[in-house]
Amino acid sequence: MPRIKSFDENAVLEKAMHLFWKNGFYATSMQDLVTHLQINRASIYDTYGDKMQLFLKAFSHYRKTSLSDLKMFLYSHNSVKEGFKKLFLSIAEEEETDKGNIGCFVVNTTTELTAHDDVIKSIIQNNQDMFVNVFLDHLKRGVESGEISPEKDLESLALFLFTLNNGIKVLNRTNTSTTALKKMVESALTILD
Repeated sequence: MPRIKSFDENAVLEKAMHLFWKNGFYATSMQDLVTHLQINRASIYDTYGDKMQLFLKAFSHYRKTSLSDLKMFLYSHNSVKEGFKKLFLSIAEEEETDKGNIGCFVVNTTTELTAHDDVIKSIIQNNQDMFVNVFLDHLKRGVESGEISPEKDLESLALFLFTLNNGIKVLNRTNTSTTALKKMVESALTILD
């Protein structure tokens, strides 16, 4: 008779996500996972697979949540330019609220694992494509509403905005002041004019 799981798989996945996000893949051991998740090693392997499989599931969960949050945020603003401005200013302010200085899980994973793992590299590229497409769709809304010139190269702009997004997240991990980041955002977004 199979054993009944005595834990919520999604809650455990969320906890694993936060541990990998904080420590990174290599600095998180299986024993760290057992301790943090408060389930035994066999349950981890039976439910999620090995450490890499658990990481990939946790990373996928983060990416889906982030993408959904991004869409909701951008589409909650009637003005396309205002939506982008508020998005990037809020990212610039994350340095003040990210007390653990853990940064962005995707950016952290990109710098830690893409040089060593083609699967991760492919996942990161897919993540980039999805985010760029969200930005592109939002830019198209701006063209339709008359906020953004139809003469603009929207695909290049979308990639630029994705780069701005990640660049701010990287700079948040340094000593760059929030004031400097906000000024950079204001300057960068003049590209939409």
